[in-house]
Amino acid sequence: MSERITIKRALVSVSDKRGLIDFAESLVKFGVEIISTGGTLAALKKEGIQAVSVSTFTGAPEILGGRVKTLHPKVHAGILARRDNEDDLTDLQQQEFKPIDLVVVNLYPFEETRNNPASTEKEIIENIDIGGPTMIRAAAKNFDGVAVVTRPEDYETVINEMKKNEGALGIEFRRILAGRAFELTNRYDEAISHYFASGREETAGQFPARITTTYALKSSLRYGENPHQKGTFYYNEQFPGPSLAKASVLSGKELSYNNIADLDACLDMLLDFDKPFACVMKHANPCGAAVGETIADAYRDALASDPLSAFGSIIGLNRKIDAVTAELLHRTRFVECILAPEFDAEALAMLKKKKNRRILALPGIAQGRPRGEMVSKYVRGGMLYQTADDIETLESSLQTVTTRGPTKEELRSLLFAWKVVKHTKSNAIVLAKGTATVGIGMGQTSRVDASALAVKRAGDRARGAVLASDAFFPMPDGIEVPTAAGVTAIIQPGGSKGDAEAIEAANKAGAAMVFTGIRHFKH
Repeated sequence: MSERITIKRALVSVSDKRGLIDFAESLVKFGVEIISTGGTLAALKKEGIQAVSVSTFTGAPEILGGRVKTLHPKVHAGILARRDNEDDLTDLQQQEFKPIDLVVVNLYPFEETRNNPASTEKEIIENIDIGGPTMIRAAAKNFDGVAVVTRPEDYETVINEMKKNEGALGIEFRRILAGRAFELTNRYDEAISHYFASGREETAGQFPARITTTYALKSSLRYGENPHQKGTFYYNEQFPGPSLAKASVLSGKELSYNNIADLDACLDMLLDFDKPFACVMKHANPCGAAVGETIADAYRDALASDPLSAFGSIIGLNRKIDAVTAELLHRTRFVECILAPEFDAEALAMLKKKKNRRILALPGIAQGRPRGEMVSKYVRGGMLYQTADDIETLESSLQTVTTRGPTKEELRSLLFAWKVVKHTKSNAIVLAKGTATVGIGMGQTSRVDASALAVKRAGDRARGAVLASDAFFPMPDGIEVPTAAGVTAIIQPGGSKGDAEAIEAANKAGAAMVFTGIRHFKH
C-alpha cells in the first residue's frame, strides 16, 4: 500500500458548492491540475480558477443533456488504476490515459427534490445521480492510490493534511475518507430505494423483503431512560414527515431520553388535528387534550382535564404561540418541554424566563401527517413494521346500536374523544365534554379499571360527558361504571361476544352508543 500519495490531478464535480472556491484555490497553490464538469467548471472559471473540462480531458463531449459526461474509460481508468500494479500502469500508458489522484464529488440533491412538494416525478428522477456515485465508489475502492472527498466539511482537513505532508495524503486518512464515501452512496441509494418502494409495495399488500434504513447520530444524551443507562439520539435521514430531529431547541436544558420519547408521542398526536389543538403529555400518554377556538382556549381546556398529572409534563400545541398562550404556559407549574410550530417574539421572551424549560419549534407540525407513513417498533433482535394508524373515522361510518342515537353535540364530542383515545396506551378510556377531555384512564390491564380511572379523574365532570374506548367491551361492567357516573354517550369498535350485554347496559342507562368497526390499540 502507498503510505502517502502526492495529489497532482483532481476531478472536481459538486452539486453542493459550499467552500468550493477556497478549496480549489488551495489545491491550485499545491500545483494540482483540476478537471471539472458543468456548473462546477463554470463556478471555478467565474472566480478565475484554472480548470480543464472533462470533455477536453476525455476527448468526448457531454451528451444526453448532461446524463453522460464522466462515464468514460479515461475517467474511470484514471481513478481505478492500481498504482503498484505494473500491468495497470502499462495499460494507462498505452491508452495515453492519466491517473487521477483526488476525486471531489457530491451528489445531485435527490432528497431535497423528493421532499419538495412542488417537485414532479420527472424532476425527482433527473436528480438520481449516476456518474457521481460511480466515481465515488471507484475512488473509495481504490483508496490505496486515490483520495475521495464527498463533504464540504472535510475540505479544510484535507488541505491541512496536504500542508503537513507537502502536498500528499496518508493512507489512514484516505481510508477514513473512503469510509465516508461509501456511507454517502449507501444513504443515497437507500433514499432512492425508499422513494420507489414507499407507499407502493404496502399499498399493493406487500412489504419489502429487506429494510435497510440508516440512522445518523443526532446527539449524545446525558443518560438513557434512567441515570445508570447510557443513551444517544439517532435519526432517519430519509424520513419525509415532521420529526423531532428537525425541530429547533430555542431555549432550555439539553433534551433527555425520556423528553424525546414523550415529545414524539406528543408530536404524533398533534399531527392528527387541524383545528387549534393542545395536549398535555406524561409518560407518552395524554393527561389532557382539547380543541379550541384559539390555541389559548385549547391549552386552557387541555390543562384543566388533569392539572395534577400535568406537573412535569410535555406540552404540545399545533399553532403559533402568542403572548396570551405564553402567559398561560408560563404560569403552569413545572413544564418539562413545550413543542409548537413557532413562537412570536414576545411569547418566546416570556417563556425563556424559566431557563430549564425546553422550548422547541417545529414548523412541520402545520403540514399535518403525511399519508402512507410506515411505523416501526424494535423488539429484541428484530423489528415490527406496519402501516400507520391514520384511518379517519367519519360520522357517516358510525353504526348506532342503542335505542337512542347520539345528539349532534354528543356526536361532535364522541369523534373528538375517538381521536384522543387512539393516542392513549391500551387499555384506554377517554371521557370528554365538548372538545376537551375531562378524564383519561390509560394503560390498564382491564377495561373496567380503565373506565373507573377515567371516571375518578373526571369526578363531577363525568356527568354529561361522552366516552371513547380504544377496543370493545367484553363485559357490561365497563359500560355500567361510567354511565352510573353520568356518561351519556359511548363510542367503541364493537365486535365482542359481549356486545349484546354492552348494548343492553347502555340502553338501561339511557345512553347512546355507536360502533366504529375500527380498533385503536396502542402498545
